[in-house]
Amino acid sequence: MRYMKHRRKKKIDYENDDPMSGVANLFDVAMIFAIGLLVVALTHFNLIELISDEDVTIVKNPDKENMEVIIKHDKKIEKLNLTQDVVTTSGTKFGTIYETDSGGWVLVKDEFNK
Repeated sequence: MRYMKHRRKKKIDYENDDPMSGVANLFDVAMIFAIGLLVVALTHFNLIELISDEDVTIVKNPDKENMEVIIKHDKKIEKLNLTQDVVTTSGTKFGTIYETDSGGWVLVKDEFNK
């Protein structure tokens, strides 16, 4: 009987309970869900290489008017829109570029080539 009386007198302290503690990790769950959707979309369209470490070049609409080239090198992704326009220009020869055995380039101006 003493046990029952002791149990009834026990109070639960709700004053220190934070009402936002139940939704504190809701943003984290939403971000994980969004990243999951992104991975599923990339695998569905066979573009999983965009999230890997490989260097990739993708050509969209080849040989058409609105052809696009997407180039991924390391972590940089670049999109090129190609057109059928022809550019003509004029100029003079500035010099000659030589590639060294170590992979470097050397520019020699025309005044030294004579």
